[in-house]
Amino acid sequence: MKCNLKGITIEYDVIGEGKPVIMLHGWPLDHRIMTRNFEPIFENRDGWKRIYPDLPGMGRTPGVDWVSSQDQILEVMLDFIANVAPGQSVSIAGFSYGGYLARGVVHRRAAVVDGLCLIAPIVLSHHDERTLPDHISLLEDQALVATLDENIAAAFQGFAVVQSRELLDSMLAVGGPAREIADYDFLSRLEKNFAFSFEVDQLPEPFGGPTLFFMGRQDASCGYRDAWSLIENFPRGTFVVMDRAGHGLMVEQKSLFENLVKEWLDRVEEYSTGVS
Repeated sequence: MKCNLKGITIEYDVIGEGKPVIMLHGWPLDHRIMTRNFEPIFENRDGWKRIYPDLPGMGRTPGVDWVSSQDQILEVMLDFIANVAPGQSVSIAGFSYGGYLARGVVHRRAAVVDGLCLIAPIVLSHHDERTLPDHISLLEDQALVATLDENIAAAFQGFAVVQSRELLDSMLAVGGPAREIADYDFLSRLEKNFAFSFEVDQLPEPFGGPTLFFMGRQDASCGYRDAWSLIENFPRGTFVVMDRAGHGLMVEQKSLFENLVKEWLDRVEEYSTGVS
């Protein structure tokens, strides 16, 4: 589907009917990372309209010349949400970069957000400012690695905390194809103004909706320590740091990830209907 906004067209998919939940993917990926990991959660769950956009410069959504800062990306996404869920409150799930962008939405429009799900979110925009563990592989599969092309093997070993066929399949089916079609000229320009111009985590008041932080103890990309500083912004927040999980935690800790998201959805349903 296409959402035609002023100066840009956002490509997106919609699955299901009901309460809208906006799924924001990581950088430089596309909607497929969210669809692959979130859709199994909704197989036996009605009442949710899942909206999967490709963010500017990624997936099917082109980069555009007039966008050159994170503030402008946020304005695009606020317009997108207003167009695809007019007059409705929404929930937002953000992975990695999507978690940074999701907090921007909360900062600007908390009143229209029922719940927030942050999976391995970027907290500090500049990589060298983050508190990160060194990469480690806790579970190796040398037989699997031996079957791989040298470049794929290196990428897999440099990413996986738990080396498994399932994580490799996800990288090959989702990560690789998304990276191949990303607009790197646009993204390189955006990287120069990657941080919001405002302090995204200095909220006017704490966000009252149900929130889930889910992070990997061995995540060498975004870490987990920096996120703890945000916990008081979210009085309805569940904060989980999982061992045996890196930036691929949605696969490496799949069962727990899915159950925590289901529990978060339960809380959002209660909150949005005034039960809690």
